[in-house]
Amino acid sequence: MHDETRRYDAVATRAFATDLFAAAGVARDKAATVADVLTEADLLGHLTHGLALAPKYLADIPPGFLAKDGQPEVISDKGACLAWDAKGLPGAWVVMHALETAYERIGQYGTVSIAIAESHHIGCLAVYPLRAAERGLMAIVHSSAPNNASVAPYGARQGVLSPDPIAAAWPTTGDPVAMDISASITTANLSARMAAEGTQYKHDWLLDAEGNPSKDPAVLAQGGTILPAGGLDHGQKGYAQALLTEALTQGLSGHGRTKGTVGMRAALFVQVIDPNAFAGLDAFTRETGYTADLCRAAAPRPGMPPVRVPGQKGLAMRRQAREQGVPLAGRITAPLAELGKQYGLTLPQPIG
Repeated sequence: MHDETRRYDAVATRAFATDLFAAAGVARDKAATVADVLTEADLLGHLTHGLALAPKYLADIPPGFLAKDGQPEVISDKGACLAWDAKGLPGAWVVMHALETAYERIGQYGTVSIAIAESHHIGCLAVYPLRAAERGLMAIVHSSAPNNASVAPYGARQGVLSPDPIAAAWPTTGDPVAMDISASITTANLSARMAAEGTQYKHDWLLDAEGNPSKDPAVLAQGGTILPAGGLDHGQKGYAQALLTEALTQGLSGHGRTKGTVGMRAALFVQVIDPNAFAGLDAFTRETGYTADLCRAAAPRPGMPPVRVPGQKGLAMRRQAREQGVPLAGRITAPLAELGKQYGLTLPQPIG
């Protein structure tokens, strides 16, 4: 496959993706939200979780794993605490709907938490808390996949858990700090891409089917597993983080591994916190900004570049991509172009 990386106008690719999902039957408002989140992921440099996911999402529509329209079922609503069954609705729209619900209530409650069962895949987690941080709020998003068992508990060779990512963002006196990490040391998406390319990891981040450490992503297709964050030495940390995420997402929503799920569906936990309900936004950003500045000013190790805070690189890439176009490789654009042809749509031409 032609894999040259070229730059594309983000507004144009977002419009194309909206039309693509709408043509496949997804309600227009939900199609637009999915396109927005996938495009934003590409702008932030999370290319494995941007428009590259569109073919997988579209493949989940015919069997009904991705619902084309509807509303979540409210399992419980205690004002500041809610539980929903999203019934397979597009994950990007589900999380944005959760954020909007939190924004409406945050003034009354100070913090709003929503546990969500049966959402479709939500893509790049970093996108969501950044939206809240840009409003002067702190947000935390957890995601797990009840039918995914690609990650071994620490000390085991059998997969039990999903990569179980968590993202959070909060305002400072400058750009927000934005973290997006997994409880696993790597991801299945990246491993699959590397296996297709014939490349290997630099370190033993995987186990083969017999439990031997491995750098080869191909072992995952042969019964191997991903190690938890911390790897062979300190994997108990990632393992514990995974259990926390699965408790918050599957436990609080009441739908997890005991029931299973289908396709790319996920269990979620979304929490929004208003600093004004505590010591105040000014006090919050004074402290967070000062600490971020201290980190950036810390003397780097010999031969290392200046210290960054989480999210700094992604936000810089987003600014550049908005001005110069988002860089997309042929392995991403070629499948999109083919899908577009099925619906009479044309992928935008690269810039220049």
